[in-house]
Amino acid sequence: MPDRDCAFDGCFNARDLGGLATTDGRSTRFGAVVRADHPNMLTAAGWTAVYDHGIRTVVDLRNDDEIRADAVPRPAGVTTVHVPLDGVEDTALWARIAADGLDGSPLYYPLFLARRPDRCAAAVTAVARAAPGGVLVHCGIGRDRTGLVAMLLLRLAGVRPDEIAADYLRSTERLAALWPARGLDDQTDEIAGLLARAGTTAREALLAALPDPGYLRTAGVAEADLAALRTRLLG
Repeated sequence: MPDRDCAFDGCFNARDLGGLATTDGRSTRFGAVVRADHPNMLTAAGWTAVYDHGIRTVVDLRNDDEIRADAVPRPAGVTTVHVPLDGVEDTALWARIAADGLDGSPLYYPLFLARRPDRCAAAVTAVARAAPGGVLVHCGIGRDRTGLVAMLLLRLAGVRPDEIAADYLRSTERLAALWPARGLDDQTDEIAGLLARAGTTAREALLAALPDPGYLRTAGVAEADLAALRTRLLG
């Protein structure tokens, strides 16, 4: 089986969502969707690796004020679609997430899924309607917003819950090199403390956050787009 971790020079938390077991005995398709931290710092070699991996669409989940110029130009054959996931205009939602100490962990997922199904639907619809080829989905560090969208995609594909949780947890290990490289504070201990105070773990919180398999339909994703997502993820 191919290595799910992607060696894209300039990215630290990139991996293919292929090779994950489903509840009906199948597995997700390699090359369909890659999750990652933001690709603005990709080198020319990094973008070549992205293109050679088959990526032809980038879905950027960041807010408008987070977007910066790339270190090197993106290949001409790669299209970028911007779908801000957070819905920052919903100040009451984010004030509650901050007050309850939920951000940075799957603890905020259930609240967000209930409050902003429209943003979730917009993000996965962008993946469904992407041009032929692979899709790279990213936010800032590739853990929280990207983790939420990855969870929704894998849930739709029927991936086993333990596989979805393991994919989420992989970010903790992958991000170990990102913090010093980008001059960021390591959040690992802070988030572990947050989860401990809530009496749970990242794995348990992720499993508890898994939505009903029909969530995306209820959220407003069109039937044709749901079918396109299943085809993209499963072949």
